[in-house]
Amino acid sequence: MQTDNDENLKAHLRSLHRHLQETADVDPELETLLRQLDGDIDKVLDRRAEQEFDNNTFGLSSRTQELAARFNVRHPKVATGLRELGNILSNMGI
Repeated sequence: MQTDNDENLKAHLRSLHRHLQETADVDPELETLLRQLDGDIDKVLDRRAEQEFDNNTFGLSSRTQELAARFNVRHPKVATGLRELGNILSNMGI
């Protein structure tokens, strides 16, 4: 069963991906890290939906904040979105 938080998180991820697509000259390493983060978030949400959540969240909130810091100088919109995403994850206990 998906919660409003899960839906909010997915909507925020879609928005973040739109910002990333609109951003020119994204460092390939950062793009790869963001895609890995996205995949890990999907895995956690799938486990939550199947009620198999096991508190192994891959440090998603802190990883998100680290990515935000790396994007901050060249891509402030993406960095802002990542910080908001980290806050959502933290509030969800992920």
